[in-house]
Amino acid sequence: MKPTHTPPAVPAKPVERVQTGIRLEKRILKVLKGVAEYHDMYLGDLLEGICLHAFENKAPFSEATLKRVRMLREVYHLDLTAADSHHLVEKPSG
Repeated sequence: MKPTHTPPAVPAKPVERVQTGIRLEKRILKVLKGVAEYHDMYLGDLLEGICLHAFENKAPFSEATLKRVRMLREVYHLDLTAADSHHLVEKPSG
């Protein structure tokens, strides 16, 4: 099990976490998993961090991480952009 990433100067804050089942676009998930692995953290911790930054209108990633994201987007052929947000639909099955 990987340790969670906690900045050393920030004291830990106990929280209650819940297990959830969410559906994500496959390539987005691959990029997110790659970023989490790059930072040696759990995917859930990465998503929590992204959300907390977004809630305060702050950028969640450093320039080094954005560089890694660009590389992972290319590797996983992720061509979606923010403009595609809320316009994604499921492919027909079969």
